[in-house]
Amino acid sequence: MDKKVIFFEVEGGTDKGPDGYRPDTMPMVEALQQRGQDAEVLFFDITKKQEIFHYVKEHGIAYVSRINPGNLQHEEEYFAMLRELCQAGVIGMPHPDAMISYGSKDVLSKLTTTNLVPDDTFAYYTIEAFKKQFPTSLALTERVLKQNRGSTGEGIWRVKLVEPLAEGITEVPLDAQIKCTEAKDNHVEYWQLGDFMTFCEQYITGTNGMLIDMRFLPRITEGEIRLFMLRDHPVHVVHKKPAATEDAFSATLFSGAQYRYDKPEDWQELVQNFLKQLPQVTNLLGNYDLPLIWTADFMLDTNEVGEDCYILGEMNCSCVGFTSELALAHEVAEEILACLKEHTEAIAQ
Repeated sequence: MDKKVIFFEVEGGTDKGPDGYRPDTMPMVEALQQRGQDAEVLFFDITKKQEIFHYVKEHGIAYVSRINPGNLQHEEEYFAMLRELCQAGVIGMPHPDAMISYGSKDVLSKLTTTNLVPDDTFAYYTIEAFKKQFPTSLALTERVLKQNRGSTGEGIWRVKLVEPLAEGITEVPLDAQIKCTEAKDNHVEYWQLGDFMTFCEQYITGTNGMLIDMRFLPRITEGEIRLFMLRDHPVHVVHKKPAATEDAFSATLFSGAQYRYDKPEDWQELVQNFLKQLPQVTNLLGNYDLPLIWTADFMLDTNEVGEDCYILGEMNCSCVGFTSELALAHEVAEEILACLKEHTEAIAQ
């Protein structure tokens, strides 16, 4: 326990308290210190990258990344430093490539072989692929398009035909009228399909550009269910119910959704199925160690025999906050210590 657990933050951003730290960071540091494990916070600064790297390599046993991607101007350089630290033997919580795999929207297209994601879920990395497939997808059913970048529902669109297609038509014409609702605030826009697809090209171009195309699930009105995970342990469940308006499908606080906190035991069917699928999920996403703190969001659907089932909507592990339940810091500290012990025992074998 001579070496430290390093918590990475970055200066500035709206997620900081009066002391300059995220409100959930120092409680974790203090919880570790109470258990005899030294820990400290370092602010990532691109101008001090090498200095930070050498300090953590020498003094750190593990790092915990607590940087909100929206506050990180030099993400590639930060991830490159984290990779070097992992290669040098520092335990990554999480590894930067796990952060990318679990946090990217295309996690959905990678998990279509599990029972968590419908097989008619597509990822578009090029404009050509988008133009080829999306008119066919929309001909089958109402769709949701999700950009890889952005947050709080920005660039997530529910897309519906204004008029149904004639029987036998398998591809929506580009001049068809569509109704588009954005998850950010549930506002509605009407477009011609071709014009809307041209508008959506901005989501595909540029760094990490990509669109996910999945079927719209009408039961989203019953709420989105978020599993809050510490590695492979569900800690609590957040039930996020959209506002009770005609077009509402967003579960963000900004859009007026109502949040309720439940115990994992209240959602046994969902939890048990997810944990059963977890080894396959880990394998499909690169076989990295599970993130320390992460979430998986689900929506209710109905299967072929009329039973409830749960469809994965997204996962997040970049910087999941728990500022409203700071007592969780002690559970996080215990999980960190368990992870350190596992690595120590693995090296000793």
